Amino acid sequence: MRKLRVLALMDDVLVPPEDTSGYDLGSVEWKTEFDVVSTLRERGHEVHPLGVRDDLGVIRKAIDDLKPHLTFNLLEDFHDVPIFDQNVVSYLELLRVPYTGCNPRGLLLARDKALAKKLLVYHRIPVAEFAVFQIGRAVRRPKRLHFPLIVKSLTKEASAGISQASVVDDDERLAERVRFVHETIGTDALVEEYLDGREFYVGVLGNQRLDVFPIWELTFKNMPEEARRIASNRVKWNAAYRERRGITTQEAKGLPEGLAAHIRHLCKRVYRTLDLSGYGRVDLRLDGAGKCHVLEANPNPQLAYGEDFAESAERAGVSYGDLLERIMSLGLRWRPERMRAGAR
Repeated sequence: MRKLRVLALMDDVLVPPEDTSGYDLGSVEWKTEFDVVSTLRERGHEVHPLGVRDDLGVIRKAIDDLKPHLTFNLLEDFHDVPIFDQNVVSYLELLRVPYTGCNPRGLLLARDKALAKKLLVYHRIPVAEFAVFQIGRAVRRPKRLHFPLIVKSLTKEASAGISQASVVDDDERLAERVRFVHETIGTDALVEEYLDGREFYVGVLGNQRLDVFPIWELTFKNMPEEARRIASNRVKWNAAYRERRGITTQEAKGLPEGLAAHIRHLCKRVYRTLDLSGYGRVDLRLDGAGKCHVLEANPNPQLAYGEDFAESAERAGVSYGDLLERIMSLGLRWRPERMRAGAR
């Protein structure tokens, strides 16, 4: 790949210091940002990190000053609002600046989990039964929802607010947990039927032509018998807890015949239904009968070295540096003006 001048957009508190001596680079908050910036620099690219919080003007000024070939988008929110990242990408499109990752429409559709599920249901892609409980409304369970249920934030990512208490078995606990999401997380609540089976994560790379990476699985070795096997906030972010409970993610083994091919096909359908581009991850779970259901699609998933997306890419023969360069190539080739409503 030719050497590029790259503007790397990231949260203002996650800009890596120029001197990283004395830091444990495996556990710093800005690991993803450091991994991307340092790897691209090692590959010979000219990379300029830019911290962004709530001002589009700093982006415009940096683009005017640097005239980058590409913007590497590592933002997950804007003004501390996760769903505002789509507006930043729309701004880049208006400026005619190529960028990495998902387009604004894909971000809009996937970030609203209820809207995404409605689209998937329309296209006959299996999802668990669900309902949305809005802030300020009474909690009345629709008859189609059967216990156990799991209660989540409608828009927050990274397992925010998810714990063992998120899985409920009666209407009283359902109401309590919905109130918890409303009052503590500050969003509407998404309630789904709980699927008691294996959980998979599948990386997808591409715009029109899609590459599906090996299927990754969340595994639990030392959990108490009564505990639910879910990706709670503690599971995702507490390394000591994961080690104590033997919780890992790894390539899925021992899948029933035909299931891997079915999952790969399903992930491509999800990616195209939600108009995703660049790179994404589809989360799926089996029910008690072994049927696969889509939990959600995640545009621009965690891109740190050693995380699930990069690990599965490496298992497919794509090194971390090559993965980043392929993501940049996809960004350079993306043409938003060619996108049309209903295109698949």
